[in-house]
Amino acid sequence: MVTAITEGIKVSVEATYQSEYSSPHQHHYVFTYKVTIENNSPSTIQLLRRRWEVSDAGQKSRIIEGDGVVGQQPILEPGYAHQYVSGCNLNSGKGKMKGNYYMERIQDGKTIIVTIPEFQLIADIFHN
Repeated sequence: MVTAITEGIKVSVEATYQSEYSSPHQHHYVFTYKVTIENNSPSTIQLLRRRWEVSDAGQKSRIIEGDGVVGQQPILEPGYAHQYVSGCNLNSGKGKMKGNYYMERIQDGKTIIVTIPEFQLIADIFHN
């Protein structure tokens, strides 16, 4: 698990290789990642957008952007957390992801760019 804190907002990520959904012989590797966002700031915040940079070994990085996370734009009061699971497909058994959440501080409308820490996506294809 990796963690980053930006202005009191803690983002932790844990990635898992999904061998049962992957087909290494067809260059198809599936990963899931669980994200926990904890609001340790004194302000209520809302997650509005996300921007991911996905790197696949030997290939150009791709950028994925969009509103919210898994169809939600959660509001987190101080002391609260939001957790979700999402996934990523790679063409190789090794890659990495990192990015940012764009959040709004409800009290004054200030945008906070929160770091999503870089994490590794590594297939365990030797123990199947």
